[in-house]
Amino acid sequence: MIDAESAANRNGFRSERQMSYTPGMKTAISVPDELFERAEELARRLGKSRSQVYREALAEYVFRREPRSVTNALDQVVDEVDPGADPWLTEAGRRRLERSEW
Repeated sequence: MIDAESAANRNGFRSERQMSYTPGMKTAISVPDELFERAEELARRLGKSRSQVYREALAEYVFRREPRSVTNALDQVVDEVDPGADPWLTEAGRRRLERSEW
């Protein structure tokens, strides 16, 4: 089976991804000058490339908007912090439920 990239190369078309010196998709975006300068300063301060700062920012943006990502992150924290049920809390909850109407 021939993949799309191989087929394009056989037909005389070169994939832009092959010509790139970095892995991944390249794209162009427009940002306000002030935001660009702030991102440049952040990159300098962190010792990272501009591309790395933008990649990390986009990854965080997408992660925060995925429906279950925040819930999954909180569940992971609870799993790490809570080694098991607290016997006192379990008993207090049981007693409270016995006194309430269903």
